[in-house]
Amino acid sequence: MDLAPKQSETQNSSVLKSTAESRLKNFMNEVTGRALVMMESATHGQHGIAMDLVQEAFISLHKAYADKSTDEWYPLFYTILNNKLQDWRRKEARRSQPFSLFRKVSLDDDDVELQDVVDESTPNPFDFLDQAVTADEIQNAIAELPVRQQQAFMLRAWEGFDTHTTAEIMNCSEGSVKTHYHRAIQGLRTALAHLNPHMGGSSE
Repeated sequence: MDLAPKQSETQNSSVLKSTAESRLKNFMNEVTGRALVMMESATHGQHGIAMDLVQEAFISLHKAYADKSTDEWYPLFYTILNNKLQDWRRKEARRSQPFSLFRKVSLDDDDVELQDVVDESTPNPFDFLDQAVTADEIQNAIAELPVRQQQAFMLRAWEGFDTHTTAEIMNCSEGSVKTHYHRAIQGLRTALAHLNPHMGGSSE
């Protein structure tokens, strides 16, 4: 009996698996740092929870989408990560509101869309660094924003996703993304203005 075809299929499968794992390792090395910053801000500095969410998102990505291209992984990963974050936030909300088990838990108080918000160009977060504001100061200011504003800003400004893709990741309308992003930029400018007079605040 000729076993060559089966052996060939096994070898091909092994090569594909190895390639996917290698791609995932490279992808993780590139994305982990930014994803952790995002999750630490969203979980109020709980590094352990942030690590768990990021690791669970990578595991789910590999299980469900190992055959996808690396370019496709970016929005898929952040969609999975957003879903895991929202699940965690719901559990935390229910834990703090024990009588909310049978009613919908509201996670955000800034979901009302602003009308006629211009889809602002994505700023480079390092523009703030050029204005003598440190990375730590930017991260601290981001952490003070509501979670959805954090997500909109970091997905657009740090990851470079457009409004449409960001809306798909955040599972909301493009109008909501524009609103969250607009408010995030305003909030960051206000929070950081006192550190640099070029941003509209006082240097004193």
